[in-house]
Amino acid sequence: MFNWFGRKGGRPALPRHVLGFAAGWDAGGGDVPASYTARVREALTNNPVASRAIRLVAESAGAAPLKVSGAGGALSALIAQPNPRETRAAFLETLAVHLLLHGNAYVDAAIGAGGRPAELHALRPDRVSVEPDARGWPAAFLYRAGETAVRLPAHGCGDAAHGGGSGVLHIRMLNPTDDHYGLGCLAAAAGAVATHNAAAAWNRALLGNAARPSGALVFEGEGALSPQQFERLRAEMEASFAGAANAGRPMLLEGGLTWQALSMTPADMDFAGMHAAAARDIALAFGVPPMLLGLPGDNTYANYSEANRALWRLTVLPLVSRIVEALSGWLSHWWADASVAIDKDAIPALSHDREILWAQVTAADFLSGEEKRRLLGLDAEDFTRE
Repeated sequence: MFNWFGRKGGRPALPRHVLGFAAGWDAGGGDVPASYTARVREALTNNPVASRAIRLVAESAGAAPLKVSGAGGALSALIAQPNPRETRAAFLETLAVHLLLHGNAYVDAAIGAGGRPAELHALRPDRVSVEPDARGWPAAFLYRAGETAVRLPAHGCGDAAHGGGSGVLHIRMLNPTDDHYGLGCLAAAAGAVATHNAAAAWNRALLGNAARPSGALVFEGEGALSPQQFERLRAEMEASFAGAANAGRPMLLEGGLTWQALSMTPADMDFAGMHAAAARDIALAFGVPPMLLGLPGDNTYANYSEANRALWRLTVLPLVSRIVEALSGWLSHWWADASVAIDKDAIPALSHDREILWAQVTAADFLSGEEKRRLLGLDAEDFTRE
């Protein structure tokens, strides 16, 4: 197994399981977490809608079939097992999550004995910061973990150990306001995630008080209750009548005390709608049709199959295409004929679209057989499917 941090160039080994820092992120306001790590924790750990949406996109990206050609089979083996800890699906899933959440994905190569990549490793984007040159172009990346920092050459600025100008591959999402860092979906979803989590905390608090503030005790005697009487009454209420276990328990009142029931206000009744709207905003931010997350009231798509096709066409395919195109160009520094692409014909969710295309091309009598094959992407190329 290759020692990634100890290979050529004399890089020191970094400590494991150390939380990094957020590069290129602005602080949020209110209850929205400011750091990337805290936002990921709130979304993936504490929010069921965001967690399912992220995993749905990432797992679909990892399952995307690829066509790999060139390098006489060496590239195919590298993509199938990028490193000893990850398969192709896990590696693609990791890169997809980094792009989806952070907006940036970084890939470094462990160079083998032949001067070509033997392993591919995805770097945590929150630990990477860009080092620009005098003209503002990225010249290197600093990978930090705890007190340790490793300087890695950028793509196009690599040394001989990196294959003569390969460097670290930086894939980023569109960010019109930043020259070096991409913008992920988590920044846009952070407010909706915070709202949804706050609504869940509110619901838990209501369940702890018999589901809602059902009423109030009113003292109708002369004067007011003494502090001792007030504290005793409050303690008895909390011990004997609060909580789900005491729901519906009859109440015995002393003289001067009456029970006044409270109805829910219009704001309380609209609370469920606000909770559902926050869930839909989360799904929208991550590009997942709400129907696939089981959210009620969604009539955008006629059925589940149509919603699944929309997920692949609008979210998964653009995300995976960005990854494989960048990998293909980067790996061509070592293998000139390297090619990595999505095998759209092998995606079950898009089989209906493929059937329509085949029917249209087959009915075109003015096209020759060779022209029809080219339109369908059936050129005689020696692709190895992974």
